Amino acid sequence: MSTSVLLLIGIVIYLVAYFTYGRALSNRVVGSDDSRLTPAHSKNDGVDFVPAKPAVLFGHHFASIAGGAPILGPALAIAWGWWAGLLWIWLGNIVIGAVHDYLAIMASVRYEGKSIQWIAGKMMKKRTSYMFQVFAYLALVLALAAFSTSLAKLFISNPNIASAALWFILAAVITGCLLYKVGVNFATGTVIGLVLTATAIWLGMVFPLSLSYRAWMVIFFIYMMVASALPVWILLQPRDYLNAYILVLGLLGGVIALIFAGSQMEVAGFTSWNARVVGGVSSPFWPVIPLVIACGSLSGIHALIGSGTTSKQLDKETQGLIVGYGGMLTEGLLSTVVTVSIGAFGLLVLKDVSTQLGEMGIVFDKLKEPLYFGMNYIKSIGAVGGPLGIFVRSYGWAVNHAFGIPAKIGAIFSSLWVSAFVLTSMDTGARVARFAWEEVLEPLKETTAGLHKIIANRWFGSALASGISILLAWGGAYTVLWPAFGGANQMLAAVTLLTVTLWVYKVREVENRFLWGVAFPAVALWLTVFAALVWYLSAVPATFLVRGFLVIEIILALILVYDFIKSMQEPGIPGSIDNNFTG
Repeated sequence: MSTSVLLLIGIVIYLVAYFTYGRALSNRVVGSDDSRLTPAHSKNDGVDFVPAKPAVLFGHHFASIAGGAPILGPALAIAWGWWAGLLWIWLGNIVIGAVHDYLAIMASVRYEGKSIQWIAGKMMKKRTSYMFQVFAYLALVLALAAFSTSLAKLFISNPNIASAALWFILAAVITGCLLYKVGVNFATGTVIGLVLTATAIWLGMVFPLSLSYRAWMVIFFIYMMVASALPVWILLQPRDYLNAYILVLGLLGGVIALIFAGSQMEVAGFTSWNARVVGGVSSPFWPVIPLVIACGSLSGIHALIGSGTTSKQLDKETQGLIVGYGGMLTEGLLSTVVTVSIGAFGLLVLKDVSTQLGEMGIVFDKLKEPLYFGMNYIKSIGAVGGPLGIFVRSYGWAVNHAFGIPAKIGAIFSSLWVSAFVLTSMDTGARVARFAWEEVLEPLKETTAGLHKIIANRWFGSALASGISILLAWGGAYTVLWPAFGGANQMLAAVTLLTVTLWVYKVREVENRFLWGVAFPAVALWLTVFAALVWYLSAVPATFLVRGFLVIEIILALILVYDFIKSMQEPGIPGSIDNNFTG
């Protein structure tokens, strides 16, 4: 099958889902009503609660949920074959991921902009909210560890990109100072920022930076700790703003390149039910696939973002559909581009390093055989910088086939936007982990104020999250760390779906046929992820620290599902705008 056909099929599937399934959720489940004031208006404070135009809010929300995750997961899942990956991406996006994101935002809107963690406590028990925060913290530090090890491998393989990425950080800081401190006109500041971004790319090509893996670990620790504690105007806001231009250009460029390239998929559509994916062991497609693809299909962290910031800026209720449901489908499109790029050009990339593969004991010509590919793909991509490396080089070849641009230039461009978004995920994740840490410690504020003041300090919280993540990443086992993060993240999504199921059932009181459209994915996801966590704990060689995290995840998952079952049996739950919110 050609790349053109696959991309067009994906786009059509997403459009149909949006205008049918999405609208049914908006009209029949949520009952969106523009005459009802959103928290952005009813609680407008000019700081957190501020109505935003739909296009602006979509950009903010998408930039917040997108990052390295929808690239890293699908790139690893190619071991099972490109069809296997695409089916889970498309199905998961439409039935679970987009439903999860949209309902988390809208439930928050109906509860005056409260977080999904707070709503979970309202729907179930007070302890549920606390455990939700712990789960979120585990997911975030595991994500930071996986991003750190994957990006380090990309930087080691591509010293030019490592240099360009660091220069880009400086460009963002300068732009932030010009816009927020010097008071430069916004349009002028944007032009200067884009020129500085182009300069960062040029400097990276001229002055490559070659460092060891552990040197990068130290740098990432310092970066995450400092960036997540600094005021947002210094780095986060200007960096995300400049990143938006790179992301849009990169995503559109990838879609157009794959459509015009019209190349055939060279990797097998399906390799094996037990490809070697996680930790070097044979990994069953079910139930492991959600752990590997993770955010490319659905993400529990999206609920933290959607209910934490997005719900407070929604101008009208009907606009929640394009922001929440549409935002997840757009992320799915990015994962589709990743999967199709590697499926079409991954073998071409590996052919360029066939000699190195031979030294690793891998016969390149045999990679064309489905079973052999499934057993050796993860090991093979180590020769090109891991999962991020195989994608950026495949993207380069797609651009080459479509437009005649040298593959190296396309790879350099894609490497920059991939690394920029992974760095975004790292410091944003550390910042959100710091927030979660502060909320977990809230009970200490009254009992031991002195201790609370020290350990809830933003620098301590940032250093703790960054330090744990680097400790986890020190050994460089991304095929162990990424699924561990996926388990926490997907279980977080399952708990979010259980929470909104209670809201739909007890507060919204929708018809059973629509209730099952939310409840069935919630229960199916919980069962799948729980089974995957048990498999991971029993089959994958991991460090004591990672195993400890998994045990905590399993215990919390059991307690949370118990709280859900008990809450389903109890009387209705008042307290939202649907039935006169009382706080």
